[in-house]
Amino acid sequence: MTRPITTAYLNPAARRWRAEPRGGSPLEFHRSLPGYAPTPLVAVPSVAAALGVGAVLVKDESRRLGLSAFKILGASYAIARALSARCGMETVGTLGELRSAFSEGGGVSLLAATDGNHGRAVAHIAALLGLRSHIFVPRGVSEQAKAAIVAEGADLVELDLSYDDVVAHVAARAGGDALLIQDTSWSGYEEVPQWIVEGYATLLEEVEEQLADRGFERPDLVVVPAGVGSLAQTVVERYRSFDHGPAVMVVEPRTAASVTTALHMADRVSVPTDETVMTGLNCGTVSALAWPALRNGLDASVTVTDDQALAAVAEMAGVGVDSGPCGAATLAAVRTAAADEDLRATLGLTAESVVVLLNTEGTIANPKSQQL
Repeated sequence: MTRPITTAYLNPAARRWRAEPRGGSPLEFHRSLPGYAPTPLVAVPSVAAALGVGAVLVKDESRRLGLSAFKILGASYAIARALSARCGMETVGTLGELRSAFSEGGGVSLLAATDGNHGRAVAHIAALLGLRSHIFVPRGVSEQAKAAIVAEGADLVELDLSYDDVVAHVAARAGGDALLIQDTSWSGYEEVPQWIVEGYATLLEEVEEQLADRGFERPDLVVVPAGVGSLAQTVVERYRSFDHGPAVMVVEPRTAASVTTALHMADRVSVPTDETVMTGLNCGTVSALAWPALRNGLDASVTVTDDQALAAVAEMAGVGVDSGPCGAATLAAVRTAAADEDLRATLGLTAESVVVLLNTEGTIANPKSQQL
């Protein structure tokens, strides 16, 4: 374990780095899901005025496909890709096609470790497909989050371990008919996490269409919660695949500063974590798959306290956005950046800047509301 570094990290060269453009789009698959609709992009002019920027818009994932978080975008796409490959389909099957293909179950079950939202998404898709799911959670996950996973029909196992150790435990159980659907990667386990990363691109495609509808050519800054870095990888790789992409900043809890520490040390290291209200970001090790993109393409990484995150939750609620601490942490982060001369300069924040905050979760565990 490495002692965490919580000082903000800045990379003025980030926008000179280029990622290879990824072919294909998961949007067509997501449009086939029951109840699909783009989530709102909410303008918050009062926040923009306070920060001294042109516009602040919040991508509100608190009502994504009947759940309260963005995670289902990656989980659904990865599950569909994995099951389609398993039954020999040449393209990605719809949930209806896959449910028919696995109508007898075939003994297949889905496994995942989670701090809450990813596991619930895996369980939700498993239920739509008629498959069993086994979801493992570390200590500190809220009773509400655990109840929401159980409500999706999952077999829930709580372990008195850290998130990283739970991931290792579940990985050791996977194989054969027990398919691991995990949103972090390590040597030898990259394919499913890459599909998850690709699935998150739907969120950004929606943002770009919604910005265009408002007359904005592109964002100038995108702020994303870090966690193990998979969503941040999606954001960085997309916006570093073409010229004139926006600045990208990640935020994480001060008590789980794995990305910030790794960036300072120029190495993917593990850090100890402590309890935080930002449960979904309580991760001690950056995903191996995400690390190269974060190391090269992030403009900045900042850490925030629980008090800052909770204050941001209240501020989001005041402008009509349902945001949990992980999603609201983006607002806390941009407030930190706007008040810091070096961060503001690195991110290129001006009175004309268009800032997009990714609100990755809501506060309410929504009941199941969809049928296949």
